Amino acid sequence: MVKTKKDIKTEDKSVKKTKIKIAPYVGLGRRKRSVARVWLWEKKGDLMVNGKDINEYFISEKDQLLWKEPFHTVGVSHPLARFSGSVKVRGGGITGHIGAVQLGVARALLKYNEDFREKLRGGGFLTRDSREVERKKPYLRKARKRQQYSKR
Repeated sequence: MVKTKKDIKTEDKSVKKTKIKIAPYVGLGRRKRSVARVWLWEKKGDLMVNGKDINEYFISEKDQLLWKEPFHTVGVSHPLARFSGSVKVRGGGITGHIGAVQLGVARALLKYNEDFREKLRGGGFLTRDSREVERKKPYLRKARKRQQYSKR
């Protein structure tokens, strides 16, 4: 059978090339005034925070242990050997950033594998710390601190 141009065009349209995409696992974390959006991919690579490497962003040893805690809880001892990702953090200070990233990572790991829920819940990583700074009131020095009362 001889193929015409029309037959060849219809064959090309019927065979579509599909590109395999690895979807990111997304998590949102909040702490104080900080908001962290976390995207994790299951491939070896770097974890970037606001365009910097995460180890450059969180310099102290204590801070680095804190963001790695959710990974250690689920049994991933070297997160950068198994995951790559991107984190966008805004608002607040460094303490709030760490807490927000920790919650965001925990939620992203939960999307990666639902079986991690018990371990993460047991470690307290899925609970949002709702404490916020109380606003300053008029005629007070701080939120609740008043001027000293003088009887005479």
